[in-house]
Amino acid sequence: MKTTAFTEKHIALGAKMHEFAGYNMPIEYSGINDEHLTVRNGVGVFDVSHMGEFWVKGPNAQTFLQKITSNDVSALTLGKAQYSCFPNGKGGIVDDLLVYYYAENKYLLVVNASNIEKDWNWCVANNTEGAELENASDWMAQLAVQGPKATEMLQKLTPIDLSEIPYYNFKVGSFAGVEDVILSNTGYTGAGGFELYFHPEHADKIWNALFETGAEYGIKPIGLGARDTLRLEKGFCLYGNDIDDTTSPIEANLGWITKFTAGKNFIDRPLLEKQKAEGVTRKLVRFELSERGIPRHGYDIVNKNNEIIGQVTSGTMLPDSKKGIGMGYVKTEYSKAGSIIYIQIRNKNLEAIIVK
Repeated sequence: MKTTAFTEKHIALGAKMHEFAGYNMPIEYSGINDEHLTVRNGVGVFDVSHMGEFWVKGPNAQTFLQKITSNDVSALTLGKAQYSCFPNGKGGIVDDLLVYYYAENKYLLVVNASNIEKDWNWCVANNTEGAELENASDWMAQLAVQGPKATEMLQKLTPIDLSEIPYYNFKVGSFAGVEDVILSNTGYTGAGGFELYFHPEHADKIWNALFETGAEYGIKPIGLGARDTLRLEKGFCLYGNDIDDTTSPIEANLGWITKFTAGKNFIDRPLLEKQKAEGVTRKLVRFELSERGIPRHGYDIVNKNNEIIGQVTSGTMLPDSKKGIGMGYVKTEYSKAGSIIYIQIRNKNLEAIIVK
């Protein structure tokens, strides 16, 4: 298994380790429920160094990105980021990603760990514009510092005014005495905070600074288990569960990152434009169980007549409310907020309500 610059620290802290996307990653430390609530109420640190990073450079960088991604890269100004996806040429999604406008003719793409090789091959194969591509995944470490106390704590370690970095914006500068750190307000938890990107040789210095400064805030390391429950509570998609090569961004309610602006002739544009105009037969929905139970990936979703109308893609029980929540694809006629559906759990149909 691959390791990150922090793997030994996770093991020393007693983390429950498991393989994820080819990496030996921490799943939990003090327990998923405790870690979830730490991030919701205080501050936690995730090692997300397994994520992939590609540089796209040169005078044709934007032209290439306008073709290969669904969102409108021309709308970005320096210091801004956007959520996007790679359409796969068949109406599905190669991956979802972040696009950072780092400098003139220079963009940073952040892709999912499990898709690094797949995404890289896709970019290379479709680079007819001659953009300069660099796979920097092995030369970049990343920590996500998340929670309502994260910004106040991080401010003690940087001269950059973090209050001047809105959501989906970033700045590059000094952090914990390390230069050229990317501080990005693009969290995957909905709890506030920043991602820090830096070279792996600075890993010890930055990790130690975070935990020394964060001690008074009750900072804790957080594993991938709580990362999943936190993103699910906010309704954020996880590639491989809620979106994949068989799901279109229109079906996944990602029309807001699929821009049909003039001159943006991206892969799958005609097909996705048709889907948006004519509608689709299924939609990704978020739901809450009305009774006690835990929905899981792959469980059937049925209507009141016990007819299968879809499947659960992600599900969990929230640590604080003990409410079962989930996401899944259902036939479009059942996708409106307020609709009643049923999740089949151990041969029982548990009532659930679709929520925004």
